[in-house]
Amino acid sequence: MLHQMKKIVLAAFFLMAALIGPVQQADAQRNGNAKGTRVEMVTSYGKMVFLLYDDTPLHRDNFLKLVNDGTYNGLLFHRVIDHFMIQGGDPESRDAKPGQMLGNGTLGYTIPAEFIPSHFHKRGALCAARQGDQVNPRKESSSCQFYIVQGQVWSDANLDMMEPRMGKKFSPEQRKAYTTAGGTPHLDGDYTVFGELVEGEAVLDKIASAKRDRFDRPLEDIRIVSVKVLKK
Repeated sequence: MLHQMKKIVLAAFFLMAALIGPVQQADAQRNGNAKGTRVEMVTSYGKMVFLLYDDTPLHRDNFLKLVNDGTYNGLLFHRVIDHFMIQGGDPESRDAKPGQMLGNGTLGYTIPAEFIPSHFHKRGALCAARQGDQVNPRKESSSCQFYIVQGQVWSDANLDMMEPRMGKKFSPEQRKAYTTAGGTPHLDGDYTVFGELVEGEAVLDKIASAKRDRFDRPLEDIRIVSVKVLKK
């Protein structure tokens, strides 16, 4: 009887390992095998988890500092555009009055751009907002404002038309992502991508589809309740 029980336990163990293995492999493929730190963001619409890339250390470390300082707690997603992106992190949004225009808040410094070809504007990309090229030719990032790509699915023909306008060629990896999951390919090379969404796509979609005013601010405040670093 004991021998049979051991066999059953071993069989269950190997079955569990067989089931977990593909899940872990799929997660690694989803994240492009990127290494980094995971951060949990609780919003008034639900929870999202992000992976901050190790190869964009300036943006990673700045974001982690703001998380640990509690800077993001209580701020709003002040700009949302369905099939495009959601933006937050403006320090002026914490006590903003209804209808107040937001998006110009800063902590008084910028972050040098960190453009990594393998990090692009696919669905779920976590990116740094910034001022326009006329006042910011080096494309330096905001000290605190960020956006999360929702985007849309593009055809290969769409991408073919974008390439000459952008003066670049999309890689096979980019084409696969943009023609399946979607994204905002026209932003590649202009804004630093420093992480990606790994949990909470439904929350992203819910926030992006919120009713908004003519300045793209949600009519009902969507707040970042808390942000914390997840232990490995």
